[in-house]
Amino acid sequence: MAAQSFSWTEQDVVSVNAIRMLSAEMVQKANSGHPGMPMGFALPAHLLWTRFLKFNPDNPFWPARDRFILSCGHGSALLYSLLHLAGYDLSLDDLKDFRQLGSRTPGHPEFGVTPGVETTTGPLGQGVGNAVGMAMAQRYTRESLGHTEQFNPLEHYVYVIASDGDLQEGVSAEASSLAGRQKLGRLIVLYDDNSISIDGGTDLAWSEDVCKRYEAYGWHTQAVDGDDPEAVYYAIQRAQMEIDAPSLIKVTTHIGYGSPNKQDSSSSHGAPLGDDELKLTREKLGWTLEPFAVPDEVYEVYAEAADHGRSAHEAWLKKLDDWMEGLSGRRELWDHLVGGGNRDYVTEKMPTEFDLDTPVATRGASGKALNFIAERDPGVVGGCADLAGSVKTMVKGDPFLPEIKGGRNIFFGIREHGMGAIANGMALYGSLRPYTGTFLIFSDYMRPSIRLAGLMNLPVIFVFSHDSIGVGEDGPTHQPVEHYAALRAIPNLWVVRPGDAAEMMYGWKLAYDRTDGPTAILSTRQKLPIIDRSTFASVENMARGGYVLADAEGGKPELILLATGSEVGLVMQAWERLSADGVKVRVVSMPCWEAFEEQDDEYKQSVLPPDVTKRLSVEVGVSQGWERYVGTAGACISMERFGASAPGAKLFEKFGFTVDAVVDKARGLLKK
Repeated sequence: MAAQSFSWTEQDVVSVNAIRMLSAEMVQKANSGHPGMPMGFALPAHLLWTRFLKFNPDNPFWPARDRFILSCGHGSALLYSLLHLAGYDLSLDDLKDFRQLGSRTPGHPEFGVTPGVETTTGPLGQGVGNAVGMAMAQRYTRESLGHTEQFNPLEHYVYVIASDGDLQEGVSAEASSLAGRQKLGRLIVLYDDNSISIDGGTDLAWSEDVCKRYEAYGWHTQAVDGDDPEAVYYAIQRAQMEIDAPSLIKVTTHIGYGSPNKQDSSSSHGAPLGDDELKLTREKLGWTLEPFAVPDEVYEVYAEAADHGRSAHEAWLKKLDDWMEGLSGRRELWDHLVGGGNRDYVTEKMPTEFDLDTPVATRGASGKALNFIAERDPGVVGGCADLAGSVKTMVKGDPFLPEIKGGRNIFFGIREHGMGAIANGMALYGSLRPYTGTFLIFSDYMRPSIRLAGLMNLPVIFVFSHDSIGVGEDGPTHQPVEHYAALRAIPNLWVVRPGDAAEMMYGWKLAYDRTDGPTAILSTRQKLPIIDRSTFASVENMARGGYVLADAEGGKPELILLATGSEVGLVMQAWERLSADGVKVRVVSMPCWEAFEEQDDEYKQSVLPPDVTKRLSVEVGVSQGWERYVGTAGACISMERFGASAPGAKLFEKFGFTVDAVVDKARGLLKK
């Protein structure tokens, strides 16, 4: 979209000031927000949107659009101003409703709330990670689909505006390092170097040369004055031409630009300018219009940019059908990777039968399920944080590397936080189904990304192995205890902890078939017995999250044993012993609480009858959350302390996860 030569007119000056004033006025009206960054970065953002960015406000999800990520989400007033001026479905009334309940202009950009917002950017650094994921998804999709000299269906860039804070956060460092290794030449980051953070100057905590750090990552870097439109313009052009490396442009700006008393001060970072200072700013910028008034000439500038995008979209559509017909199967592949086509068949006939005499670690079954699904869906792409052999996340195919076309196994390195943010970005790009892998204990390192996947309803699959003290000799640093409860506390995240290999296969079906949010799959290192489905309940009951696996013979149960994961086999042994002694006992497998909670009351009460109050949960983690199922008359066998270093079997015995312990606890409950 960029012109052959640079031009800068009075219309541009007015447009930049319009962005500054709209942003400041939004924050002032809300009496809340961050005016400084939008005012300081208005000029570079205006240049990007009117000279370079390819967009169509009539179709915000056009696949060939450029992606624009405001990683420093606190500067949301800048993004909302740009979206409004560019003709997206965001009115001046929406801008006036900034940060108010139910508005389409929340305090930080939220995907799915505001037209044109590509991702939810609140926690700093996440947007950078998402953008790396989008650039990786673009490359994988482009290479998988192929292209001709005449037409490339995904010829676009991923642009990011990032702040000092974004680049200080570890998640951006992790993602940026991988981006350099992957040589993502279509990723361009404009770094807002305004030297100010909330507590004061960034020099209080930061003295590094950011460009040199990014050069060490393998990035192409430049540094320009943000008040020099020509320098910014040509810097973006040079970045576009750098096809073998991602680009960082350090843009030096003045936070709160135009404010006589708050420019270049932390006082303009996270608070309104105030009525008096806003009046002085108007005078300094020569702005005589009423609040939220925009000159027609500004709308004209942005209408021209939008029309460029519309024309590009129309030309793209005319070529797309011919291109799809040029190779057999390409249309179906497009549906998988970009178009969100039918995938119902992918998890049909999942293999759930296993040799009853051969125990299987559920991590092994997880790898089998992943490969079954990946063979049927080329959009399944992902990898592990340097633990693929242990977590079983490798699929058939090559590594994802710039020198290997079409590889789908991503080697994230030991970067759990960046891995989560990148996977979210891949899910946001088109129709890919990304997955990640690491030990459960390290879910703490990626929790912010998992949370954001839940917030954005992204169908990312987070695979975790080594899910208990069964890890054994590695000791308490590697033995998750509080992690089941911590993950279950995240809204919209399904946590699946299968009890045997068959449940694991069906757990992957649950995760893959789910399209409105993320799923965490938890698996064991140790081998677990296979449940005989010819005698006990079908694994298909797992679709409901919790189900009666084994029931009392000859009448209503007087005791219910509940368990997940490796403890299901344990309570089944306890069930056999108690049943042999005449106790009417039911076993309920609860591999996914969240799916169970979506069932109607009739079903839930059929599994857990309200009048059967003697209930015992068995799970090798903290008991937090189980109270909703065991009630006040029930009890929990749980792990309320850190583990220890010893073989896994010894630890289960030491901490009371034995058949004897379960039977004794059950008998004690029945006596109460």
